[in-house]
Amino acid sequence: MDEESRLREVALLKFELEEIEKTDLVPGEDEELEQRYRKMTNARRILESAGGAYRLTGYEEPQSAGTAIGQALRELQGVLAWDEGLKALADQLADVDSLLNDFNRDMAEYLTSLEFSEEEFQEAEERLNVLNHLKAKYGKTLDLVLKYQEGQQERLEALEDYDSYLAGLEREMEEAKERLAALCTRATEIRKRYGETLCSAIRKHLVDLNFLDVKFEMRFGTLPDFTAAGLDDAEFLISTNPGEPLRPLMKIASGGELSRIMLAVKTVLADKDDIDTVIFDEIDAGISGRTAQKVSEKMMLIGKNRQVICITHLAQIAAMADSHFRIEKQVEQGGTKTQVRKLSQKESVEELARILGGAAITDAVLKNAEEMKSLAEAKKC
Repeated sequence: MDEESRLREVALLKFELEEIEKTDLVPGEDEELEQRYRKMTNARRILESAGGAYRLTGYEEPQSAGTAIGQALRELQGVLAWDEGLKALADQLADVDSLLNDFNRDMAEYLTSLEFSEEEFQEAEERLNVLNHLKAKYGKTLDLVLKYQEGQQERLEALEDYDSYLAGLEREMEEAKERLAALCTRATEIRKRYGETLCSAIRKHLVDLNFLDVKFEMRFGTLPDFTAAGLDDAEFLISTNPGEPLRPLMKIASGGELSRIMLAVKTVLADKDDIDTVIFDEIDAGISGRTAQKVSEKMMLIGKNRQVICITHLAQIAAMADSHFRIEKQVEQGGTKTQVRKLSQKESVEELARILGGAAITDAVLKNAEEMKSLAEAKKC
């Protein structure tokens, strides 16, 4: 902030603080004053109603409740000597008379409290106007106004000694950077240690997936500035053929290879990540036989914790499916339509036979498909 902006804000802060301070706010004062003001503005109506209640329950008028109850009580007491059974009723009526007398006395005191001067009314009205003005500018309640005052006072003190304020912020910034750098260093150490464990586990699964001479590692670089994840710039490196150097995964892997690498990663993290659905496409590119069987088994493991969708042309993989869908294209009226249909158990076996045998589906091929489906089901148990 430049000097002109600083001075302008200092002047504004002083004005606001002076406006709040000169009112000598008391928390909760506005609520109490509003209640008193409402009482004053409606004093005439309150006086009429309360005065009527006082007269009706008093002992001065012939038709008042106090007079009537007193007379009734005297009537009962006059005949108690002839019937002791009336004593309980007379006692109840005496209690009523006592309560009514207390009520009438309290009402008289209340009527006395309603007396106030025009000056008191004006003072309450003016004070309320001041409080409502402050609440409109600085907070909806007096507590919020006082909190605003406290915050603005701190801001004013900072701006009035701006150099010390900035120096304090710079010290805090440097201390925070030192703490953050230490945490980032710790995070890097943890990542490197567990990165070796992760890569070792992934390599084992990649060998099962027909990457026989694979190398798989993580490389850690340093970012130019802090991020929410620290200072590490990490990436996976892979070499899929003997003699080839390690290179970034995304620069050398084909679609089919990426699918199999992802399968290995997801197998290792099967019980760790929160991804609900995993989709594999072209995962069967360049594999067959035993490797295809391993791929299907690893997808089965992943499928125990999340949904797995796989597009495949290999019977070994399709046989492992819990739900088998067939996707086919048809030409109708000069247009091409794609249909997706869920297969029954029998249709799934027939589809496996078609994949295995091509155009001609012999009994041997069909039997092979049935056996493959049975073996897959047994693996799931």
